[in-house]
Amino acid sequence: MNINFAIREGAEILKSKLIQNPCLDSEILMAETIKKNRKYILLNPNKYLKQKQLIHFQKLIENRSLGKPIAYLTNKKFFWNSEFIVTSDTLIPRPDTELIIENILRLTRNKKSMNILDIGIGSGCILLSILKERQNFYGTGIDINKNCLKISKKNALHLNIGSRLKLYNSNVDKFNLGKYDLIVSNPPYIKKQNLKYLEKDVINFEPRHALDGGLDGLSVIRKVIKKSSELIKKSGKFILEIGFDQKDKVINLLIKKGFDINCTQKDLANNDRCIISTKI
Repeated sequence: MNINFAIREGAEILKSKLIQNPCLDSEILMAETIKKNRKYILLNPNKYLKQKQLIHFQKLIENRSLGKPIAYLTNKKFFWNSEFIVTSDTLIPRPDTELIIENILRLTRNKKSMNILDIGIGSGCILLSILKERQNFYGTGIDINKNCLKISKKNALHLNIGSRLKLYNSNVDKFNLGKYDLIVSNPPYIKKQNLKYLEKDVINFEPRHALDGGLDGLSVIRKVIKKSSELIKKSGKFILEIGFDQKDKVINLLIKKGFDINCTQKDLANNDRCIISTKI
């Protein structure tokens, strides 16, 4: 079977399962199968696949038809200016989270050196994107999942910034190392009872511990704010990603822990997504 026929067949299967963008997904999975880019596929539609390649492609299509995200099938996702390794242990980086990168780069444009803490580092996409942009910055990442730390380390080495990164396997409550100029966190903030309303490719495949914010969606956020108030330097910046309906409650929590609210940023859908504050 040639590339073109296999892609069309895969797209039809995905379409029948109501997968969005079936043709694009089929092309991406073909590129992953033969370890080429999409341009090669489009220029070589009549090239025949080896039997082993065809079987692998069909398996990828089957998994995608069941809702498994493309990022987990290819183990990679582009975020900001880099491609990151991702696995089922890590959340898939979202375009909305790039808002955090934009704000940190704006806030630090005149800083020669900074020490940054990322609470719940996951794949490392936030902290590593900053370290790549700021050559004299140093970062520390913590996560309760050891596999996330392994992925972060791989991504750091791939981006040639491993020497400026320290990683710790720790619950936020128990982490007490260092003082930081800037702290960033994208914690789980979805209410437990709302998890069932998430898209199936999210709730069925992405790590629940990185989504579940407890009964009110704020159980982890409270811990992150408390610990950040202890670890951040005076006048240090704290950037926190939040749920679309949490702004007022989170602002109150921040003020009680000695933070001055600078601003709230909206995401691509015009929802409140990021709060920037300063330690008084």
